[in-house]
Amino acid sequence: MRKALRGLLVLTVLIGTLSTAGTATAGPAEAHRTERTTGTADENKDILDRLLAIPGMSLVQEKPYTGYRFFVLNYTQPIDHRHPSKGTFQQRITVLHKDTERPTVFYTGGYNVSTTPSRREPTQIVDGNQVSMEYRFFTPSRPDPADWSKLDIWQAASDQHRIFRALKRIYGQKWISTGGSKGGMTATYYERFYPRDMDGVVAYVAPNDVVNDEDSAYDRFFAQVGTKECRDRLNAVQREALVRREPLEKKYEQYAADNGYTFTTIGGLDRAYEAVVLDYVWGFWQYSLLKDCDTIPADAAHATDDAIWDSVDGISGFSAYTDQGLETYTPYYYQAGTQLGAPTIHFPYIEKKYVRYGYQPPRNFVPRSIPMKFQPWAMRDVDTWVRRHANHMLFVYGQNDPWGAERFRPGPKARDSYVFTAPGLNHGANVAGLVADEKALATARILDWAGVASATVRANPSAARPLARFDAKLDRRDVERDMTLRP
Repeated sequence: MRKALRGLLVLTVLIGTLSTAGTATAGPAEAHRTERTTGTADENKDILDRLLAIPGMSLVQEKPYTGYRFFVLNYTQPIDHRHPSKGTFQQRITVLHKDTERPTVFYTGGYNVSTTPSRREPTQIVDGNQVSMEYRFFTPSRPDPADWSKLDIWQAASDQHRIFRALKRIYGQKWISTGGSKGGMTATYYERFYPRDMDGVVAYVAPNDVVNDEDSAYDRFFAQVGTKECRDRLNAVQREALVRREPLEKKYEQYAADNGYTFTTIGGLDRAYEAVVLDYVWGFWQYSLLKDCDTIPADAAHATDDAIWDSVDGISGFSAYTDQGLETYTPYYYQAGTQLGAPTIHFPYIEKKYVRYGYQPPRNFVPRSIPMKFQPWAMRDVDTWVRRHANHMLFVYGQNDPWGAERFRPGPKARDSYVFTAPGLNHGANVAGLVADEKALATARILDWAGVASATVRANPSAARPLARFDAKLDRRDVERDMTLRP
């Protein structure tokens, strides 16, 4: 009886904010259709009052920024959208408010949300509002206790759907979803499961690991990226770090002791050391540019131990595979090992005797107390949907970004959808980095999807420009760097 009453109480709290949850296999013409609504709240009220009038919404903090209102908020979400009576958690979101008569950009990076005011590229282009969401299970947006089986792409898409439904009554103009890397993946998955929520999607550097065990595209990428001179430098340092394993692992032991690092999750310092070293070449191309090759030791065989250590640490980060380094990203590695997939690459320039473990699977980076089972159909489903049903979707990749080796490719049945590659750019590729005609076309399509393209732009896409002036403090353009191999 008590259990039934608790379930009824939770369900009562959620009334008015929960939408009917469909199934993960529903097609684009079936469940998840969202009736477009326009703002119905009293427009004379202060925007914060209107936000806090949404059931389940609470204020954490307001931070000032000239020309905007910026709010850090908590929103009550069901742990399981299929069974909303089984408990809730608080999901952190932020709102960068400009004007309810402007379009709104829905952003997620797929990880924690920043609580500092910032404006993503589509937000600057359309001169709009921005709603940013923290991905479920990244602290503090984690249920307690955490049922990890409820961390999947459909549950996360349903989080976005409920936030959109709640805010659409206030922000009644067009909506564009966006995100970079895992955020670009997230925006794509959201579109697959709720294709009528957004008016357009801008997905940056979004990997698409359709078949987890077939990763030859990455090997081909590393065989030709950049210049031979740069590749040779990087490969030599990586190999040398494995050749000098014994003295450098002694240095690693002292480094770990000095910083209180432990290696329980990955299974020991030796495994962690190799994982860091094998990330080195990938990490360079993900975060650096070709011009940065000058910072790599030119003669690795005669470089000092400190020079090899410093180069690897500066790119891969020796803290990455410690228990402390992995903890923040447990939700990502869990998803990589259950749905997203993870790359495996080979090292033909390193003798087999120096490589003990190779690229380790995500299972090695998640505590053993958390069960994991891979679902090979999850990414195939999304890839098939994008190829057949993509509509108003823009994918932007960097020429020298390893994560773009396996990418989304809308098929001939897709409508008004594009894949562009920014020459010479890395994991921070964006519309601004595209060649001139693609940059203009991408900007024009974003403006049009957001409902703010002028007649001139609609007639001549080459005239398209961002509507808001660039703000160096507000507008983020550089790749966000973390010392671990993840999108």
